Amino acid sequence: MSANQYRGQLERKRRQRSEAETKAGNYRSKESQKRSDATKARQAVSKANSLNTAQSKSREAERRDKEAETAGKEAGRWQTRASAYMKEEISLQKKLAQAERSESDSAERKQKREQQQIDRRAAAERVALETRVANAEATVIKASRPLPAPKPEKLRVLILGASSEGDLRVGREQKRIRAAVESALHRDQIDLDVRPAATTADLLDGITKFRPHVVHFSGHSNQDLIVFEDEGDAPHSGVIVTARAFANAVQATDTPPQLVVLNSCNSASQIEDLVSVVTPFAIGMADSIDDVDAINYAAWFYAAIANGQSINAAHLAGRAALELAGLDSATLPTLAAADDADASSAILVQPVDDTR
Repeated sequence: MSANQYRGQLERKRRQRSEAETKAGNYRSKESQKRSDATKARQAVSKANSLNTAQSKSREAERRDKEAETAGKEAGRWQTRASAYMKEEISLQKKLAQAERSESDSAERKQKREQQQIDRRAAAERVALETRVANAEATVIKASRPLPAPKPEKLRVLILGASSEGDLRVGREQKRIRAAVESALHRDQIDLDVRPAATTADLLDGITKFRPHVVHFSGHSNQDLIVFEDEGDAPHSGVIVTARAFANAVQATDTPPQLVVLNSCNSASQIEDLVSVVTPFAIGMADSIDDVDAINYAAWFYAAIANGQSINAAHLAGRAALELAGLDSATLPTLAAADDADASSAILVQPVDDTR
């Protein structure tokens, strides 16, 4: 029962006790008055001049005594009630005090819980604010951190092709890329290291020795792996390389490449990890792509790069070539960039200043 309910009961008991005490007092007064009247009547008996008067006063004295006795009993009855109400009142006062302490303790605990919740929310908001500020500062730092200025050197492109089962025309793709570069405006600014039937040794050797600005792979892959060849001459199932192992190999150099192109099926799933830790830019295929479509995209992409276009413009040119040819695979080539890298301003081939 709540403290308010106990207060209500206590108030009612107090009223009942007060009323009982009042009635007991009234009956005590009535008793006193009746006894006084009885005394007067008895005194009148001794003074009566006639027998009838004496008898009448005697009977009156008896009536007054009985009325006084009745009033005394009623006073006693109401006094007993008042005493009972007093006991109940004392009991209710104890219960009220307990209820008030309990409610006070409960309110204090509730206040503590609410304060703890407020403190936790404030701490969480403070952490969130600090995180947002830190992220904003990091974003500003990233946004303000430019890519390294192109060095006065030729663009080195490592082209790796692997088709261990002989089902892909990687040689044709490499030939088309070379032809596209050789017919471009700045063909003299590009060096190609073309490695057909590429093995994992070709990958590492090309990375550490050739130090490419661009690593291009054509062959088989999926969301999690890339297939290289081994040194056997006969068709074989290939050498499985995980996406992580490939990424680790690509960055095993003091000068990691600026761009990685995975011209292979379902490779777009790998490029976000590449741009987060390995290279500013990466290109992959969002689904399975036909061999001819992959060749066409690569040829037009490198033609645009060799003509001095940005990475983004070259990517769009490769996709446009597929779309103009009416091919459904035009949307498959996918370009990803690191948070602090802008593909629209990244130009890999700069024209030579002939005025020097």
